[in-house]
Amino acid sequence: MLSVKKEQIKKNGGELPPIIFGTSSLGNLYQSLSYETKRNIIKECIEHSFGKALFDTAGKYGAGLALEVLGKSLADLHVHPDDVVICNKLGWYQTELLTPEPTFEKDIWFDLKNDAVQQISYDGIMKCFDQGNSLLGIYSAKMVSVHDPDEYLAAAKDEIEEEQKYQDILEAYRALAELKRQELVTSIGIGAKNWKVIERVVADVELDWVMIANSLTVKSHPEDLVRFIANLKEKNIVVINSAVFNGGFLIGSDFYNYQKVNKHTVEGEALYQWRSNFFALCSKFNVKPAEVCFDFGFNIPGVSSIALNTTRPEKIKENIMMVNKKIPQAFWKAMQEEQLISIPLNK
Repeated sequence: MLSVKKEQIKKNGGELPPIIFGTSSLGNLYQSLSYETKRNIIKECIEHSFGKALFDTAGKYGAGLALEVLGKSLADLHVHPDDVVICNKLGWYQTELLTPEPTFEKDIWFDLKNDAVQQISYDGIMKCFDQGNSLLGIYSAKMVSVHDPDEYLAAAKDEIEEEQKYQDILEAYRALAELKRQELVTSIGIGAKNWKVIERVVADVELDWVMIANSLTVKSHPEDLVRFIANLKEKNIVVINSAVFNGGFLIGSDFYNYQKVNKHTVEGEALYQWRSNFFALCSKFNVKPAEVCFDFGFNIPGVSSIALNTTRPEKIKENIMMVNKKIPQAFWKAMQEEQLISIPLNK
């Protein structure tokens, strides 16, 4: 029997598994996968999960494609709706594709048949919730959040528009609170890359969980963010740490936080040099970079779960087993000595 760390969502009586399965690959992020491969990814997640598999998805992922594929795959695998948990980050609505490429994000989504538009408001979130469940087929999302509120705010042209956009976000959460009151969902949360926006929303909205993306990794771990995570734990707000590989860069890709890295710039050269030193230490201590990233991100006090995404079905079991992988303390000491991490770790 595997011994794993779990924390209850006390506000709704539920429980999160240590591994949450991301689904952006089902929406053809970075590459187009066959349906068979995607179904096999879902199959492996179901077979090797701790208890009920929990899938994190969003209307933004492939302009609804990930939702469609998730629902179809679960149905084809004869998974009962009560035997799976779906978390849907709301705020992007599937529309007809009228241009050669989708308009919502450039050059990272492939072979899409639809476009998506941002809908952050009371009515917009309700529309996204209904459409998301429709795309899922016989399944429905029980965990919901507002997706990318940080990007929504960042698009404001001035302070007046920024304040209006923030009111839109609060209206979106009014919709989610209504869904929870009606018992159509069990918990509400937030997913964002800019954790300062999460901090702002937490001060105004009662949340059950937060998903920190790209911000709390072995490469990037600001001390004030670590303190914020500890504060969330005191408030019984569960923390899911997502994108602990910084969009894949820390394990070998050329994309850092979903942006292609130009190694000929000062910033790009520094990133590649950090990774080169990191890989060298991993090799010296005979540990895998992915294991190190997971161990670091999972053991920050207050973090309950890690959201992982893969394009390879055969990697699922290996990813899940990282829960029990122990990284030598000597490795972390070496990381500090080479100034590759900036906070002390008590493991």
